[in-house]
Amino acid sequence: MRTPNQITVDRALLLYVLHLAEPHGLLSDVKLQQLCFLCELQTFGKGFKGFHFEFFRFAYGAFSKDLDNDLLSLRRKGRVENFTLSDQAKEEAIPVFLQSIEGVEVNQRVKDIIDAVAATYGPQSVSVITGSVEAVELSTPQQPEFKIPIRDIVFHTTLLVPERIEVQAEFTLPPSWLAKLNAAMGY
Repeated sequence: MRTPNQITVDRALLLYVLHLAEPHGLLSDVKLQQLCFLCELQTFGKGFKGFHFEFFRFAYGAFSKDLDNDLLSLRRKGRVENFTLSDQAKEEAIPVFLQSIEGVEVNQRVKDIIDAVAATYGPQSVSVITGSVEAVELSTPQQPEFKIPIRDIVFHTTLLVPERIEVQAEFTLPPSWLAKLNAAMGY
């Protein structure tokens, strides 16, 4: 279960991913889910935690109900229309987010990983990015040497549970920045 602080971080990172993906054209639910899954997977792979979304196997790759709910909440707050950031999100939330990570090495490294994932996969079509996600091989803690591609995993199987993954460091913000981000996102 995500804490309120983790939800704020997730929503800010989600806005940031939408901000990065926007120049690459039309975004869809499927593509956004796959981009965020790859961002989360890459940050875990580098020993960091950014997003806190739990993902499961869905018909088109990875899916997170928490991500879907956060996107809906941001739409209701007027920060996102379809998959485009509102002017308010661009002028308030994104600058506050970028200011909040200045000088914080872990947060900057998480941002850099998200930047790299968005630069690599953002321009790709939904079918190509979904193929990339479905080719990702996962293993269980009980059998780390046994790897299975996501495409071969049964639908609705849990793929990623952030609280079960050990990392060196996590993207965090002090209460003052969390309050500023919540205000900029309309909460």
